[in-house]
Amino acid sequence: MWAALLWGGFSASAVLLGALAALFMSIPKKITGFIMAFGTGTLIGAAAFELLDESLNSGGIKATALGFAAGSIIYTAFDLYISNKGGANRKRSNNNKKDSKEENQSGLGIFAGTVMDAIPESIMLGASLLAGKGVSIVLVVSIFVSNIPEGLSSTIGLRKSGYSKAKIALMWACVLLISALAAMGGYLFLEQLSGEMKAAIGAFAGGGIISMICSTMMPEAFEEGGPLVGFIASMGLLASLLLDIWS
Repeated sequence: MWAALLWGGFSASAVLLGALAALFMSIPKKITGFIMAFGTGTLIGAAAFELLDESLNSGGIKATALGFAAGSIIYTAFDLYISNKGGANRKRSNNNKKDSKEENQSGLGIFAGTVMDAIPESIMLGASLLAGKGVSIVLVVSIFVSNIPEGLSSTIGLRKSGYSKAKIALMWACVLLISALAAMGGYLFLEQLSGEMKAAIGAFAGGGIISMICSTMMPEAFEEGGPLVGFIASMGLLASLLLDIWS
């Protein structure tokens, strides 16, 4: 249980690191795009090699397919809602200046969207400890790498929306805490379930992650980094595969 809490907090700490880099350093947009592209590849690999493979082996195709579809549908529904509340560009750094009401709505939308992105990743990380073999290095690396550009881009957007450095740091500290608790909750909740239900929920997290990648990370990576991000994302997927083999 405590291991899930610690690993969830560690992987989410990359959001805070990215935020601090954006607050005190000038990061080229292309570098942000390249990091996000690599994170995209590693997360796709983690979802496929860790979540879906394990779900198929432990629960079969029916539980895996239903869980995956449900995760994708529910994430998309929440994404549409958050986007309408100002969080559509939460991973983008080029938000334009808005009036005070729009700034507040956009900032809250960015925060809510980041939390929504983090929860399936954290649940997935906590669930990986249930096998009794220790934490999945593939998941830790994938989530950590993908969280760095999220902290970078979202923080730049929040600064342009008028948020102070202290308030931004507090928001990302809250994301870190929520992610750690979600990882611990995923571990405790899934521990009580049957193999088929564990498989369905693992696939559910995978569906949410794939939907998040396609709706937010991939468009932002291409927008910031250009055509080269396709190669970088494929290298991220290859790195995820190699980590899975070696771990």
